[in-house]
This record gives sequence, C-alpha cells and structure tokens, in this order.
Amino acid sequence: MDIDKVEIARKAPAPVSPAGTTTAGRRRFNPFTALGPGLITGAADEDPGGIATHSQAGAQFGLGMLWTAFATYPFMAAFQSVCGRIGRVTGRGLAANIGRAFPRWVVLSVVGLLLLANVLNIAADVAAMGEAAQLVFGGNRHVFTLGLAVFSLLLQVFVPYHRYVGFLKWMTLALFSYVAVAFATHIPWTEVVAQTLAPQIKLDLATATVVVAVFGTTISPYLFFWQAAEEVEDVALRPDEHPLTEHPEEAEYELKRIGWDTYLGMAYGNGIGFFVMLATAATLHSAGITQIDTASQAAMALRPLAGDLAFMLFALGIIATGLLAVPVLAASAAYALSEAMGWKASLESRFSEAHGFYGVIGVAILAGVILDYSPLDPIRALFWSAVINGVIAVPLMAVIMLVATRRSIMGAFTATPLQRIVGWAAVAIMAAASGVMFAQMAGAF
Repeated sequence: MDIDKVEIARKAPAPVSPAGTTTAGRRRFNPFTALGPGLITGAADEDPGGIATHSQAGAQFGLGMLWTAFATYPFMAAFQSVCGRIGRVTGRGLAANIGRAFPRWVVLSVVGLLLLANVLNIAADVAAMGEAAQLVFGGNRHVFTLGLAVFSLLLQVFVPYHRYVGFLKWMTLALFSYVAVAFATHIPWTEVVAQTLAPQIKLDLATATVVVAVFGTTISPYLFFWQAAEEVEDVALRPDEHPLTEHPEEAEYELKRIGWDTYLGMAYGNGIGFFVMLATAATLHSAGITQIDTASQAAMALRPLAGDLAFMLFALGIIATGLLAVPVLAASAAYALSEAMGWKASLESRFSEAHGFYGVIGVAILAGVILDYSPLDPIRALFWSAVINGVIAVPLMAVIMLVATRRSIMGAFTATPLQRIVGWAAVAIMAAASGVMFAQMAGAF
C-alpha cells in the first residue's frame, strides 16, 4: 500500500472535487466496511470443486500439502488486486478493457472459453450441492440440485446488487464450518507447524499432479472477471465514487481499500483451503483413506471417523459454498460476454434493462443443471473445466498484466512495481502448472 501512496503523490496530486473538498479528505478508512469484492472473491474460490481438491490433497498426502495454501497466497492476492485495480481505475470490466487493447477475436475467444469452463464448473458444483443436501436431509439429489440452482438464479435476477452483495458477504461466514471441522478432530499441532514451515516435498508425478490441481483451483479466470466487475458495480452504485482516471483525488482511499479487501479476502479463502486439508489429513489420511473424488465423498468418509458433527458441518458447508460460488461463476461469465458484446451488465439493473446479461446467467446455471441430469460425471465436468481454465489462464493473465501496465488505459494508476513483479511471476507459475497438467494428459493417452 505504501507503493500506491508514493505513486499517487508523484503522479496525481489530488485535485479538488466540484464540491470543493477531496473525497480522500472526507472519507475515513474503516477496515470492516472496506471488505467487499475481495472478501467475496476469496471465499467464492473455495467452491465445492475447491473443497474436493483440497480434500484429496489432505487425504492423499496428509499434512504434506499444507504448504500450498501459503505458496499460492501471494500470487493469488497480487493478481486479484490487479484485477480490482483495473475495474476501479477505469470504471470498466476486464472484457471491456481487453477490448480496448486487443483485437475483438481475442476477447471473444477468451470469453467463449470462460463461458464453457464456468458452465462445466457450475454443473459440478450444483451436483455436489445436491449430493450434500441428500446426505443431510435425504430425498432425491436431483430435486435438491434443481431447487438450489433455481433459488440462486432467482436471487440474482430479482434482488438488486446493493442488497444481493450483502447476502453474499454473509454467506462467506459459512466457510468457518471447515475451521470447526478441523477443531472437532484431533490435530497434532506441533507436526502441523513443522510440515507447513518445512515441508518434505517429493519430486514425483503424484505430488506434481496435486500441486497443479491446488494452483489451478486457487488462481481461476472466473475470479478475475468477478472482482473487476464488482468494483465497477460499486462505482456505479455510489454517487460519491468515480473511476480513478476521472477523479484521481479518490485514489488514496480506494487503492488502500482494494489492497486491504483483496489481501484479507484471499487470506480467508486460502485459510479455509488450509483447514479443509488439515481436517481430511487428520482423519481420512490417518485412517488410510487416500482417494477422494468429490466433496460429498469426503463428508461421508468423515462421519465414522470424526462423528456426526464434523460430517454435518462439512456437508452443510458444501451447500453454503455452492450458493456463494455458483452466482459468482454465472455472473462472471455474464459480465464478460455482456461487456464483449456491448450489452448492459449490472446486477443492480432490472431484467428488462439488462435481459442479455441476465439471460447469460440463466443459461449458464440451467445448462449446469441439465448436465447434472445427463450421463456426464461431475468429476469429468470438473476435469474438463480445469483443462479449459488451463488453456485460457496463462494467455488471459498475460493480457491482464499488459492492460494493467498500459497508460492509455490506466492513466497515472498503472500496476505498481511490486504488482508487476508478483503478477508476472504468477503468470510464469501458472504456465509451468499448465505445462505439467498437459504433459500428464499426454502421458495418460
């Protein structure tokens, strides 16, 4: 944050607003009200697919994969802060900004792949939600899947953004259930600290596969579009807030807020991943259960080992995280496609004002439900979603970094030197991870 302040002082001395006083001078930083897009994004990253990935890491390797939660954090946090910065500085989403810097075919290609990957991810998530609801309440999982998907869709269409975002913020608290699951089991804390700080990493195919999976589920393209779009929503919603290229006097407060919100939000999401791995390591791995394919399977396996409370918390957490992640998946695709096509894109708008935008949300969610009723295995859906994300993540991240450093788009508020270093490092790491993933696929065939 100090780098931001130095840049602001050097590049953009605060002009006076029409009212005669600077926004930065009027607003005081409140660490609680500053939480918003970053917190929701970080929590949404731990969707049912992420829970399954972290459960597998804990079951297969025990405490040996806890270090990945800390290794992924700085890259995820720095890159998400760049995305939030782009939205707040320009007042436009990622797809709109990419369209200003690159040919239209680049934008449409990225958005098309994002939409396909998100639909597959939604299919896997709603299936996991239905299975978890069946475990807890009994009944038909497909009925639960349809009901939860329709509930999520209706909330997005009929509840305006300024109210809906409050619902999403409260839903982030549901992830604490995984902290409770960990503390409901016996944890060898001395060994946890030792394995986290000084892990014994084996350079073999099994380790590489899980590390790639953890990085892939943590640094995901749909989160890039979501966080930038929510910054744009906030600018449009509040009359005293503006794009920073138009009102640079607001920059000190807003960039500090984005940093705090994003770094804390990503720490929250990664911390939950840590506790999911810890809980499954202390129970499933210790009992010799080393293969977990779905989050619901992890919940069932926990029951005889950790008791009904741990099972219930784990299963209900799957439903809650799905209710948080599915709207983010659907809306991020809708923001991206709508911006690329020039449609109005806002969760604050009525359906009649943004029917294209809401149509994409509806199609994405309902397509995910249809896939749940089809012969497609949810695990295969997650697999192909990971493959598509692997295809688009690296070039998309490179494009985003180029946008964030272009003065013609960002004006005086291009990415800071630290953001550039860590951001490009994230691109390199994801390139290596994708390379390993595709090498494994080639070997499998």
